[in-house]
Amino acid sequence: MKKAVLDEEERDILESFERGEWVPVKDKKKEIKKLQEYARNTLQKDRRINIRMSSKDLDQVQVIAAQEGIPYQTLISSIIHKYVSGYLVEKRKA
Repeated sequence: MKKAVLDEEERDILESFERGEWVPVKDKKKEIKKLQEYARNTLQKDRRINIRMSSKDLDQVQVIAAQEGIPYQTLISSIIHKYVSGYLVEKRKA
């Protein structure tokens, strides 16, 4: 039988599990319901905006979105959401 080859992310997950960093959820149904509600509130798109941006920036956003396999508007919305939620981390230039 062949041994599976893990990519870097899979190795990180396996090592984290083996270190005992994963703990079971006490009330699985309640946790799932809570996370579904978070997702629903986060992903609900109930407002429309128009923005002006440079062609160069838009082209780059569209390239990144294509690489991620998502619409570019979804990528822009995700970036804004991460920024206002405090999860957008500035990339340091070398």
